[in-house]
Amino acid sequence: MHIGEMAAATGLSRDTLRYYEKRGLLRAGRGGNGYRDYPPEAVDSLRYIRLAQSLGFTLAEIEADLPLLAAPDEAAPQLRAALQRKLADLDLRIAGLTGLRGELARRLEQDMAACPLVAPLAPRNLVGTHRAG
Repeated sequence: MHIGEMAAATGLSRDTLRYYEKRGLLRAGRGGNGYRDYPPEAVDSLRYIRLAQSLGFTLAEIEADLPLLAAPDEAAPQLRAALQRKLADLDLRIAGLTGLRGELARRLEQDMAACPLVAPLAPRNLVGTHRAG
């Protein structure tokens, strides 16, 4: 399958396919004319890459897991562990964002003129706003 056909089959751009190939996530042979020739199973690999990215996995993490797909039954425990790590990371990020949201909500309830983020911007504190008297 040539690059244009692969792009159409997967919804990925040609540039993305070339980038994945450069990173080693995708392999393509070359025809006598020098055109890339992707094997049919590359479509499944690309679907996995897109799914894994949508679940928050980085390309480096995906690259490490791609060889496991050759024997999915044997790799299931490793893939499960990767999902559990990603879920734990996500829980930590959610906890951090929840704390940040609470802090922002608390500051909104305060008198904005007394807010440490706003007070330095008050006209009396800005350089060049003093009137000579």
